[in-house]
Amino acid sequence: MGSSRRNFLRGSAALAVVTGSVPGCISLGAAGEVELVWGRRGQSEGRFLKPRAITIDRRDQLYIVDTTGRIQVFDRDGHWLRQWRTPQTKNGRPTGLAIRKSERPDDDLLLVADTHYYRMLVYTLDGERLEDHEIGGTAGRHPGEFAFVTDAVCDHEGCYYIGEYGDSDRIQKFDPDGRFMLQWGGTGREKKEFLRPQSLMVDDNVLWIADACNHRIQRFDLSNGTPEFIDVWGSEGSLPGEFHYPYDLAIAQDRSLLVCEYGNQRVQRLAADGTPIAVWGSAGFEVGQLYQPWGMVIDSHNRMHVLDSNNHRVQRARLPA
Repeated sequence: MGSSRRNFLRGSAALAVVTGSVPGCISLGAAGEVELVWGRRGQSEGRFLKPRAITIDRRDQLYIVDTTGRIQVFDRDGHWLRQWRTPQTKNGRPTGLAIRKSERPDDDLLLVADTHYYRMLVYTLDGERLEDHEIGGTAGRHPGEFAFVTDAVCDHEGCYYIGEYGDSDRIQKFDPDGRFMLQWGGTGREKKEFLRPQSLMVDDNVLWIADACNHRIQRFDLSNGTPEFIDVWGSEGSLPGEFHYPYDLAIAQDRSLLVCEYGNQRVQRLAADGTPIAVWGSAGFEVGQLYQPWGMVIDSHNRMHVLDSNNHRVQRARLPA
């Protein structure tokens, strides 16, 4: 890929650290500077039209889907590697991506929340579609049917968890062969209910759910087979520890949680107990600013890659130790 397609920039925007002296006060810290910005608006290789989801594999390759229905793959420095398209895009485009890990890295799979076609697509990491692995495809409220699919993830036993919004704000669980096991949730604001469960993440037998339109995060224990409610983090707002449309989640090497907020146009970092640590980003178009970000991942070098969606680009920053 030529340099004209990479649009590489370097910046000095820094992570803002939440201080302990004055509640809600934010001061600039030296860490968290933007290392790299890449991508620009367009439909050629390495460009984007409102990228909607991002995930990362064990080799630090980034998979990004945009509103053209293209899944583009990049290395961690933004170099374009390959791409393919989802089979249908007339009704809408995917909004969720995740990696299903296997015993061998070469056998890992890409899970695609094909939102407006009521299904989970499955690909090899080279882009071969595996139709016999797919789940769904029928709109409805019955087990195995879906409204608008938001995300799909796997636990360590290979079971799938698929979120949806619209007629059914719920989570459905399927066994490794795609057979329906159970479901929970429903549209509402009480605990264990959801309003657009936009992003799912499984970490250490805990399912984290970005309950986007409730402006909060819910956690469920998966260790006993049947999900058990743990707690809720956050409420609507713009102060540290509050959220406005949390759209994506990631766990850093120190076990802290990063939350990508579409509404607050920032990334927020919280300790393992939910205590706010830092925020990064603000609304805008400059380096270190975001315009309605949809997603984020953390690579093996402890750097976050933020999907700056309406700026049609990716920003990379190293996380403070």
